[in-house]
Amino acid sequence: MQRLKPIMFVGTASDVGKSIINTGFCRIFKQDGYHPAPFKAQNMSLNSYATPDGLEIGRAQAVQAEACGIACTTDMNPVLLKPTSEKSSQVVLLGKPIGNQSAYDYFMGNNKEELFKEAKAAYDRLSALYNPIVLEGAGSISELNLKHRDITNMRMALHADATVFLVADIDRGGVFASVYGTIALLTPEEKKLIKGIIINKFRGDARLFESGKKTIEELCGIPVVGVVPFRKDIHIEEEDSVGLEQKHTTASTGKLNVAVVLLNRLSNFTDFNVLEKDERVHLFYSNNPAEIEQADIIIIPGSKNTIADLVDIKNNGVAKAIVHAHKNGKTVIGICGGYQMMGQSVEDPFHVEGNIEMMPGLGLLPVQTVLTADKVTAQCTFTYKDKGVCEGYEIHMGITTSTHPLNQLSTGSGDGFWLDDNCWGTYIHGILDNEVVINDLLKTEAAAIPFDYNTFKNEQYDKLAAHLREHLDLTYIYSQLK
Repeated sequence: MQRLKPIMFVGTASDVGKSIINTGFCRIFKQDGYHPAPFKAQNMSLNSYATPDGLEIGRAQAVQAEACGIACTTDMNPVLLKPTSEKSSQVVLLGKPIGNQSAYDYFMGNNKEELFKEAKAAYDRLSALYNPIVLEGAGSISELNLKHRDITNMRMALHADATVFLVADIDRGGVFASVYGTIALLTPEEKKLIKGIIINKFRGDARLFESGKKTIEELCGIPVVGVVPFRKDIHIEEEDSVGLEQKHTTASTGKLNVAVVLLNRLSNFTDFNVLEKDERVHLFYSNNPAEIEQADIIIIPGSKNTIADLVDIKNNGVAKAIVHAHKNGKTVIGICGGYQMMGQSVEDPFHVEGNIEMMPGLGLLPVQTVLTADKVTAQCTFTYKDKGVCEGYEIHMGITTSTHPLNQLSTGSGDGFWLDDNCWGTYIHGILDNEVVINDLLKTEAAAIPFDYNTFKNEQYDKLAAHLREHLDLTYIYSQLK
């Protein structure tokens, strides 16, 4: 198979759809007989994933690797920032946390040169194994105050000598100014790498934008390689919590109401994708105590800062609503940080999360948690309540004592705590991707049409690839990669 140049998708701003475009091209190259791999030098997200060797990367690159049909590795996302507050993040380098930094220290400090060296080395290792590399940028490529410290966008494109395509979101408005301004602010060396412009998230008849395409091409001197219509019926896992804005927020009638507590630092919300697609269920996200009490099942999700989110739900009345619902016979379960909150206490003697050394929990489970500096990151196979073998992954900092584990790991150790069928907690993300767990939680027999999540995801990757093939000039794009 001919060696292709690396391809990179960058944006005029954040949330223009780069990640989805990247995922689609990962599948396109796989379908066309190549052996592609994704790469993003630096990702900022609370949605992370455990690699097969027990390290941590951004969920988006794990999804893109899945679209490529390969296992994910830390070289696909060497630097991961996990926000712990509005002003600071945990820095994860090559899958392992190296400490917390304020946004100012991280973006303005001189340590970015060392991180850039690590990112370039990770890219080089990946490039030696796969063909082509599908790179993803971050945010806008023309942030002049940050460009000289940037390790994700054009500096990485120059290192890789990548063929770059600029993605713009027409749905947010101002597409002419954003595209023209973005390209005008590039250096000649950077502009030379831009081989095409993709107009994304178009609503309506694309023929109405023909004159717009010509205008952009005349202004920028770069071809528009396609106008991609907005589609609601292609479901790819979201990179970050922006996708939560489009979720249901209230209870409904006619189905089993499942409420996910909307924490301020909610992590790994992809834990609930399968439940959201179950026809027996109405899933919604809320921090409204009255709405939460209406639910049949309440799920406390993962959190990047368990104690801070525990304080928040005590202050806003959600904690009281959860306890009250449990007393009234409703089902309450917790995953990861949510499991920690359900216990008697969460202790932080080493100030892993902040200055609060101990916070009483909700008192629903007879467990205590001590936060530790060491992070557990692992894919796992486990037996759920002696009902069946399941798969998931762990990403957490903390040790929780338990005398009645919910799950038996294949390693021989236990996980979580099972109080009764209406109250349990676990550290395992992805536990709800397993049909035996879903059916037990819903207290029903198997769904009339069994839902195979892996088959569903692969169907979505193929639909996305077909959508991009239909609306982008693949012949031109391939010509720029040879």
